[in-house]
Amino acid sequence: MTHPPLPTTESAVTAIRAIAAEYRLTMTVTDDIGADRTSRRTSAALFAVTDPDGSLPHEAFVELGGSPAVTVHLFPEDDAHITVDGVEFLDVPRDAVPPFLTSVYGRLAFVKGRFFPPGYSLVVPLPGDETYKERIIGPSLTPWLAGRVRD
Repeated sequence: MTHPPLPTTESAVTAIRAIAAEYRLTMTVTDDIGADRTSRRTSAALFAVTDPDGSLPHEAFVELGGSPAVTVHLFPEDDAHITVDGVEFLDVPRDAVPPFLTSVYGRLAFVKGRFFPPGYSLVVPLPGDETYKERIIGPSLTPWLAGRVRD
């Protein structure tokens, strides 16, 4: 499945809705619209809705139900933070969010472990030789992560 470019936060939310429907996941979305409401605009003047360039920033926080537990925080700057069962992937490009989620829910994502140094990483492969990899912090794996361990 190829995913078109996502020029706006709303188009990314729409793409995530389609993935949630395909995998039969519940989904909740919280939108923050306006310079005085988005998390990265802390220096915005009180009640300032637009950025200095006149644009209206839009940020969304998406929670997907089911297993694994996934949240996506979409930012107006064309990036996202994705958390999969407690593993955080920071600064994922907004265009990569749909293939990232498709990889997670399509059972392509896996956990790789190492004996030395000890530890596990969640690996999320995307089409076109792009891969996201983050260390799993904590003493134990969730049941979903444990079910994805590869040697």
